[in-house]
Amino acid sequence: MADISHIMEWTFYDEVSVPNDIHNLLVDGEMAHTAYKTVRDIAVITNKRFIIADRQGITGKKVEIYTIPFKSIDMYSTENGGKLDLNAEIELWTRSGHFKLNLNKKVDIRKLDKIIAEHIL
Repeated sequence: MADISHIMEWTFYDEVSVPNDIHNLLVDGEMAHTAYKTVRDIAVITNKRFIIADRQGITGKKVEIYTIPFKSIDMYSTENGGKLDLNAEIELWTRSGHFKLNLNKKVDIRKLDKIIAEHIL
């Protein structure tokens, strides 16, 4: 399995409204559950996958879209934040490799835990 952890790590800062332009990426039968703000980007969780937009360059006009299908997730773990470690974490092990999602204390980790479980179990 490839080590993709260096490129596959994001921090979700806050839950936001699902952007309208995401609907252009959805396939038949796919619907967006929720969206999260990252540093310059957005992550959308649907009933089929994680979609993470990664803006690049100074202007941010170049955008790379990552898709992590739920069907590719073999195992995952969640860790809530504590008093000193404010960020919570979700780690995903997929067919492509292992990567981590960091969650700000404003993000409800159990909501994401439930969404993932509903779609991979």
